[in-house]
Amino acid sequence: MSETDSGAADVPQTPCSLWQMLRYMLALGTWGFGGPVALVGYMYRDLVDRRRWISESDYKEGMTLAQLMPGPLAAQLAIYLGYVQARVLGATLAGLAFVLPSFLMVVALGAVYRAYGGIAWMQAVFYGVGAAVTGIIALSAWKLTTKNIGRDRLLWALFAISAAVTVTTRSESVWIFLGAGVLVWLLRAPPKAWSRGRLNGIAAPIAAFFAIDALGWHKLAQLGTYFAYAGSFVFGSGLAIVPFLYGGVVHDHHWLNERQFVDAVAVAMITPGPVVITTGFIGYLVAGFWGAVVAAAATFVPCWLFTILPAPYFKRHGKRPGIVAFVDGVTAAAIGAIAGAVIVIGQRAITDFATAALALTTVAVLWRFKKVPEPLIVLVAALVGIGLHLHGGVGGSVAAAAPHAVALAGAKP
Repeated sequence: MSETDSGAADVPQTPCSLWQMLRYMLALGTWGFGGPVALVGYMYRDLVDRRRWISESDYKEGMTLAQLMPGPLAAQLAIYLGYVQARVLGATLAGLAFVLPSFLMVVALGAVYRAYGGIAWMQAVFYGVGAAVTGIIALSAWKLTTKNIGRDRLLWALFAISAAVTVTTRSESVWIFLGAGVLVWLLRAPPKAWSRGRLNGIAAPIAAFFAIDALGWHKLAQLGTYFAYAGSFVFGSGLAIVPFLYGGVVHDHHWLNERQFVDAVAVAMITPGPVVITTGFIGYLVAGFWGAVVAAAATFVPCWLFTILPAPYFKRHGKRPGIVAFVDGVTAAAIGAIAGAVIVIGQRAITDFATAALALTTVAVLWRFKKVPEPLIVLVAALVGIGLHLHGGVGGSVAAAAPHAVALAGAKP
């Protein structure tokens, strides 16, 4: 966003009840494919641009907070937007509404997986869905870029640097976001005096989660301890949590073998909602339904705390020039990382002519017919993937789809 535009970012808002927000979050958690990049794009498109339930500034503050805190990006943004509507109650209910649909899906898939063993058909679905989702994410990234950066040269430079780092390292660095925010802040709104006391809301949950090691050795307690740690200290969320989970789940605790872990990642990729819900599937394979509940809760409760505790500071001080400049810088870097992640995701999902055609067709359809619902496109892509698999048209590409997801490990989709 340019300097001239920043003061006129918000448009008159439409009143929104908490129930309307919860219905939206339930729907997004049920039909929102594509991982965090696509999900945060949907929230902007639906809540800021179309329905005007959320102001531009509130959305940007939520994005900044979600990028700076560890944990799943899309879930944290949903929690923050719920906080904007109804404070702690809104944050809690919005987070639950957003996560619950995908949690129920992975539990059901876990039951099927245990009963029949393996999910080859899911890999076939992912073959088609992955390509279509790449197209959806690419278009969302383009819209975010044009809307938030405009012709601002400084923000474009930060965007380019962040995108390049994401593509090169296949991961996101919180230091890029922080550095971008501080740079814009110092250049455009130099502080007269350093603000004091703002880190208290962040330090408290971090200190609290260091104490989790005091839990017992029961398997559920082990699951809770491990996944709470993952949710508290792993930046990047989405598939960036995969290498961390791989080391603990496969090598340290030996809860799953490598094939099962790869299948868990594939499940996360082909179900809607937050990608990190793979922890629920892993928990189910380890200890049944309650294992899924403990693993998912332990992953998401920290991100809830990391959102609602600093939120009052963002709401109280978010309109100050220095904070606005910092948010602009972080937002530019975040969008750059999203654009870079599109390339990384494309390298994993687009493996041959068929997937390339699916991705390009998705972009063309969404560009030409703006009201076509993404779930319909994802469904068609899934059927195409299954059809190609049944007719032998995908060869080894389907079998390679899930391992490619692990190879993506460092990227935050």
